[in-house]
Amino acid sequence: MSPKDTIAPLRALAESLVKFGRAHGADEIEVSIVEATEFIVDVRLGNVENLLEAGSRGLGLRVFKDHKAANASSSDLDRVQLQNLVLNALKRAELASSDEYAGLPHSAGRQIDPDILRLYDPSIPALDPKEKIGLALETERIGLVDKRITNSHGANFETRVMRTILVNSNGFSQAYEETFCSLSLGLQAGETDNKVEGSWSSAKRFYKELETPEKIAATCVERTVRQLQPRKIKTQTAPVIFESPMTSWLLGFLFVCISGNAVYQKTSFLADRLGEKVANDDIHVSDDGLMPGMLGTTPFDSEGVPVQITPIIEKGILKNFLCDAYAARKLKLKPTGNADGGGVGPHNFYLHAGTLSPQQIISTMDRGLILIRTIGHGLNPLNGDISRGAFGLWVEKGEIVYSVSEITISGNMGNILNSIETIGNDLEFRSPISGPTIKIAELTIAGT
Repeated sequence: MSPKDTIAPLRALAESLVKFGRAHGADEIEVSIVEATEFIVDVRLGNVENLLEAGSRGLGLRVFKDHKAANASSSDLDRVQLQNLVLNALKRAELASSDEYAGLPHSAGRQIDPDILRLYDPSIPALDPKEKIGLALETERIGLVDKRITNSHGANFETRVMRTILVNSNGFSQAYEETFCSLSLGLQAGETDNKVEGSWSSAKRFYKELETPEKIAATCVERTVRQLQPRKIKTQTAPVIFESPMTSWLLGFLFVCISGNAVYQKTSFLADRLGEKVANDDIHVSDDGLMPGMLGTTPFDSEGVPVQITPIIEKGILKNFLCDAYAARKLKLKPTGNADGGGVGPHNFYLHAGTLSPQQIISTMDRGLILIRTIGHGLNPLNGDISRGAFGLWVEKGEIVYSVSEITISGNMGNILNSIETIGNDLEFRSPISGPTIKIAELTIAGT
């Protein structure tokens, strides 16, 4: 039986439960079924430390009665058991508090063909387990060839194949298949008190697009050894260049601040800024769920709302918040197709690229820091404040002169959005949140 052949009976089961729920008093009901197979191997120093190969099926449902809601889930897909699950959920809904904003989204009418989104690679389920283990072992082996590398945190290879079926009482009934694979490596260099660490990974929907073991190992080695013999610096304010992964981290914080949940709860400094200028004219941020083959792409969200391209910031102006149905009702907006199992999630959330290469950006810096890694917490969406432990590379007259450790960077997201001086051309969609290299005019760097 082909993977698509398994969808039809699961979809029929979901549709029958929706009919059953409506017949027994539900005003609205939603049923989702996820079927998945996954493979995970972790290796370290040439040995397999963890190996997992598993399949799973799970069903989740939401029922609404008089604006009262209840959720339920089960890994047992026996029809009788699931009908009892629906009846019990309806009884629990009667005990819940009424919420005028609770309910399913209205039918959008629009449907997106999953096939045009390039979500499924048939070569991934066909991969041999020995080949998967070999990829992890080979990646680590190549990384350890460099004599400057003194230890390994291990390599990891993962694959995942998923089928998602969603049916609700507002006329929605769709399904799609997706695949995922990733290869990663972590290394350590230096001795005793001069130990540094670095990592690199590649994640794609299509196996042939994954970076090779040679590429991942070489990048990981370079990102690790460049941190050797770090120096301390004095507390100061200085320009800071965010490498691409660090821009992605910064955008992750921005995503929290424009999430509809944070906005209606008034826990975001951007809550009352819709339509206002919040960044400089060069800043364009979008969330695009329709980019073929990307990790954040899906035909619909967890509530069945079709995904879309949503401008977040255009020429510095805050255009939209990202909302599920509940947040949209609270804010008197429309859902953006970003429901993510009870919350709001990104699709392909990114800062639009500029024209200069990272090296060109570095060459324009007279003196300052290249931020390469952060640790700790220190993010406050309520006021936008940022304070994180950090590691970096110090630049003098356009050249990297030494690595830096034992520092803390601090600033404010609102100020940062208005002080991005340069945006790089190195945007790569390595995760659902992505950004290119950027140069910030000034941040506080706490050192000695």
